[in-house]
Amino acid sequence: MKSTFFSVAALAAVAAAAPARNHLLALRQAAPQITDADILNYALTLEHLEDKFYREALANFTESDFAAAGFDATFYNNLKEISSDEMTHVSFLTAALTQAGAKPVAECTYAFGVTDVKSFVATSSILEGVGVSAYLGAAADIMSKEYLTAAGSILTVEARHSAYIRASLSESPFPSPFDVPLSLNEVYTLAAPFIVSCPETNAKLPVKAFPMLMSSPENPMKITAGTKITLLTPDYIVKPADGTSQIYAAFITVTGPVFTEATAVDGGFSLTVPTAPEGSAPIAGQSYVVLTGCNTTVTDETVAAGPAILEIS
Repeated sequence: MKSTFFSVAALAAVAAAAPARNHLLALRQAAPQITDADILNYALTLEHLEDKFYREALANFTESDFAAAGFDATFYNNLKEISSDEMTHVSFLTAALTQAGAKPVAECTYAFGVTDVKSFVATSSILEGVGVSAYLGAAADIMSKEYLTAAGSILTVEARHSAYIRASLSESPFPSPFDVPLSLNEVYTLAAPFIVSCPETNAKLPVKAFPMLMSSPENPMKITAGTKITLLTPDYIVKPADGTSQIYAAFITVTGPVFTEATAVDGGFSLTVPTAPEGSAPIAGQSYVVLTGCNTTVTDETVAAGPAILEIS
């Protein structure tokens, strides 16, 4: 069992230097100095993952398998279109990096944990939602207008994928008027569990994974504002360095994080899902929450664990 200690005093100093503000701006100011090539290779890493995810599933499950799971031929054929889109995104980013004189990263080896059609579709919904948040969060760091436009055009397609898959699962295809931007490290934290290994020749990306945070399987099936839930920190004990300071759960939104106190319990933390302040982006749909010792801002310097993914009604 590993322990993650963080200094609340240090987090307070970071917060004082970066008061509450729009989360997109926070991500931009907190991000390391990275190049457009770094960002494109980061995007390519995610696209390789999605491309392999769909190719593997379509190779393993037949149209009959989807029909037996309650998904019709139209859905199956649309999955083929989504798979083709992801393959095209890989080709586009690979060509863009090559033309820019950078070496594109190659496909890694993955373990998706998919055992049947239903687990595949559920995982697909999560990956597409993370893809939207990844492109939205990275957009603030792209310097080239051409690359920014290209990334934006991929983002809108990923959003359509997400909406379609959500609707197929009888979830709202557009649960919020705003999507959620995530930092490079927050996205990599969510992607890392699927990655078994990567070629040694791949360029090392300027990203890191935070300690894992996940929703407890004992949480209610329907989670809304006011629901008491538990977040688990598997293989980690997250606590402040002084042993007494308050730990918070921060729900990420485009208009800024929404904080609530988190109480240590066996294996993680319990908390009550907060309501976003009036006039700000709601906490709805596929949502992301991190643990922190700071209740004024969320940056890569203040995150202690997470994000965890929650579906908020």
